[in-house]
Amino acid sequence: MAGKSDRYFQVPDWAFLVKDCDTGRLLLWDYGLSGDADEFTPFVRQNLLEELQPCSPRKSVAEQIAEKDEKQLSAKGLGTIIFSHAHWDHCRPFWKDFPIAKAFFGPGTLAHCTPGHLENPSSQWDGRIFDEDEGLRRCQELAGPWVQFGPFERAMDFFGNGSFWVIQAPGHMPGNLIAAARLRIGTWVVMAGDCCHARQIYDGLHDFAVFKLPGGQTGCLQEDVSTARSTLGKIKAFTDNYLATVCFAHDATWMQKGSEDEVLLSLTNQNVLEAYRS
Repeated sequence: MAGKSDRYFQVPDWAFLVKDCDTGRLLLWDYGLSGDADEFTPFVRQNLLEELQPCSPRKSVAEQIAEKDEKQLSAKGLGTIIFSHAHWDHCRPFWKDFPIAKAFFGPGTLAHCTPGHLENPSSQWDGRIFDEDEGLRRCQELAGPWVQFGPFERAMDFFGNGSFWVIQAPGHMPGNLIAAARLRIGTWVVMAGDCCHARQIYDGLHDFAVFKLPGGQTGCLQEDVSTARSTLGKIKAFTDNYLATVCFAHDATWMQKGSEDEVLLSLTNQNVLEAYRS
């Protein structure tokens, strides 16, 4: 956030298991972090891991899914993963944990992330996904159809029953996606990924931070800041006009005492809440 200090702090890296109540179909939205440095590209290991110090969940995503699924379908049977975008803390090779899964990206991702690090060692993008036949066979871009949904111009009714919309959300990087899921109680949850990295930005208390890079250039976590602001405005319009709440990938303010979001808490394992507050 602009105007904030450089002190270290902890942030989550949310992934979501989504279930269509009509069919029982499951999908995973984002994959989260691994604590194994070998899972990341040389660019990430050399430039990001020491500074950001990521840690893996206490139980792997696959283990958590196996525990959660009411029908006892093992995580290995999960068929669909949707990546909000291709950054290392959301997207990595998945076929060891999910051998039959197909993964989907937003339009424009493949062109932006090719070549990956296997063809270009300085690339941040994972060549196991974007260079090798295995990754290219298992991953593709969503083809739509893309239609208007609320304030969003390009949205896809993923299950075909209006319960889960995948939405093009430009600004953070090419191919960036968000999703809106309707709960059985009628409330919508917007999985807003990295459209901003702090709730205070969404609430208008701070702006996107612009910072100096080692080479003297300036950088921002949003590749196109003006478009990112426009996307945030559309998310806010959706939450203002629909019965909706929003969860950003690295925000946990809704878990803080006195600021609880009861809808999001209802979707969260009690152990996670206790660990965060401890």
